[in-house]
Amino acid sequence: MKIHAEALLFDNDGTLVSSLASVNRCWTCWAQEYGITAEDFARIALHGRPAVEIAADLLPADLVPEALARIEQLEVEDVPGGVDPLPGTLALLAALPAERWAVVTSATRRLAEARLDEVGIRPKTLITADDITRGKPDPEPYLLAARELGVDPARCVVFEDAPAGLQAGRAAGMTTVALATTHQAGELDADLVVEDLSALSVLVTDDGVEISVRG
Repeated sequence: MKIHAEALLFDNDGTLVSSLASVNRCWTCWAQEYGITAEDFARIALHGRPAVEIAADLLPADLVPEALARIEQLEVEDVPGGVDPLPGTLALLAALPAERWAVVTSATRRLAEARLDEVGIRPKTLITADDITRGKPDPEPYLLAARELGVDPARCVVFEDAPAGLQAGRAAGMTTVALATTHQAGELDADLVVEDLSALSVLVTDDGVEISVRG
């Protein structure tokens, strides 16, 4: 199978880097600090959503700003040694021109830059929770990335590990590639499902990028 695109849009956590242990560690500590029961915490979808939405689901509105600052601080402090590139990430990104790809994450800019810098990834275009009004599964983050790159959304491919992100990509009218890094393949609704980025190769052409599944 081959996919042709003008731009590749990557989620970060669970797609480019592994931070799940750090996320779980920090959010568990945060929940305990704010007296959130394990039952209430378990019913909230955590992965792939902006922290502001998670906090708003769990806390009174007047506590949300303080709680957001606290979870960001916990996660940033946990970055050293808590983030690793996933298989295939660095090689695939190294093969792409800077103007052909972007990172689109539900994390804040401070946290996203800390995690990316930890593994040596420095995207020219980075869309974060600070840049949007509606997070995934809303298509706004991916539509903004396409606009920043100057590419028709229909000519973009989204790489995601979370159902919310894949839903956002589909809603934006983009081709979706799911990575079974944090969810089982059967839980992921996408045009293509692979284990991780090491399963893919890219060929840069005059009019874009050709994505292939390794044989």
